[in-house]
Amino acid sequence: MTVRIRHITIDCADPYRLSLFWSAVTGYQEAPNDPNLPTHDQALILAPDGSAGLLFIRVPEPKSVKNRVHFDVQPLDATRDEEVERVLALGASQVDDFRRPDGTGWVVVADPEGNEFCIERSAAERAA
Repeated sequence: MTVRIRHITIDCADPYRLSLFWSAVTGYQEAPNDPNLPTHDQALILAPDGSAGLLFIRVPEPKSVKNRVHFDVQPLDATRDEEVERVLALGASQVDDFRRPDGTGWVVVADPEGNEFCIERSAAERAA
């Protein structure tokens, strides 16, 4: 037997705000028949290909330690460095920088609520 991950759930203070950020980062969209609203205690955004969605759930306690699980994202139509600049402009903050002089490496950033994720090189950069 196997399972499929339906949603990846992220505890947060403001599900609506975080869903807007992650929608802009990933291109995931809310369900047309179940829109996310600022007053809701949860917000869901869905992957265009039907893979696991991101579900944001309001919790009372703030994030207090480093994530035990995090996303590694790879740009589809930009370079790693262009993607870093894009997500910083969307409201992320840079946490650490593991870029190397030879062009390899990654950058650790955090979403507006402090959840860390890594931005890796694109497939084109890896192939070069």
